Amino acid sequence: DLPTRCEVLPNDLEAVRKGGLRIVSSDGDFHLSAAVYESSEQIGPADLVICALKTTSMDQAEQLIRPCVGPETHIMALMNGLGIEEQFGRWFGPERIMGGLAFTCINRGEPGVLYHRAYGRVTFGHLQDNLEEARAAAAMFAEAGIETHVAKSLNQARWEKLVWNVPFNALSVSAGAVSTQRIIEDAGLQELARTLMAETIAAGNACGCTIDADPMITKMFAQTGTMGHYKTSMLVDFEQRCPLEVEAIIGEPVRRAQAAGLAVPQMDMQYHLLRHLDLVNRGLVSRYD
Repeated sequence: DLPTRCEVLPNDLEAVRKGGLRIVSSDGDFHLSAAVYESSEQIGPADLVICALKTTSMDQAEQLIRPCVGPETHIMALMNGLGIEEQFGRWFGPERIMGGLAFTCINRGEPGVLYHRAYGRVTFGHLQDNLEEARAAAAMFAEAGIETHVAKSLNQARWEKLVWNVPFNALSVSAGAVSTQRIIEDAGLQELARTLMAETIAAGNACGCTIDADPMITKMFAQTGTMGHYKTSMLVDFEQRCPLEVEAIIGEPVRRAQAAGLAVPQMDMQYHLLRHLDLVNRGLVSRYD
């Protein structure tokens, strides 16, 4: 029988507590000694809270963050999808909220180990497009040696990242659990990815962005071609029978496009396919009955 919830992964807490965090990176391996805590209450108020939860755990985010929020605390959502910062703004006030968009290929490994496959840029934006706040956050990351970029519009930055996330996350699962390389090598899948990119761009532009389609699509395929047989985060979750980030990565973009009066038939189809595959994969609906 298939499990109805995500298979339990090894707990990193004790591994990191005893041995720190080891990063196996394409740019050179390194080791971090990190303080780890079992609860947010043990940490207390912080200057900056970085939330890197999966959006499937958004129902836990407020209670995890709240003990770390003081009068001057800022909160950064280093997560995928749409609508995240708006929700954080409703909880904690929009003036505190920033978004971080990681353009990097990273997979979790054995306890206490992360695998960095390629890239390493993080784009920063502010929910109210406060560039001073976004630049201050970016400067901290830059000081640590991370490539940074500050977006004038967080909304546009979110949609631009979706130009990659929608096609490659969706097709990596719906095409039969395949890598990014397989998608771009198969003529039919590549064309479908191109169509999904075009719909995502049109949806973003209908929602206030100004994304130039042809150069953006060319850029997305060029960058993906350097990744090799990379497994998307959604494919990794699918293989581990964890809930998929369907709503934030594709459901919310579809809903916003439709609210703007734009039809996105391929995105909508992928959304319904992924929702069903997710339920079947986790044993929440039967394959046959």
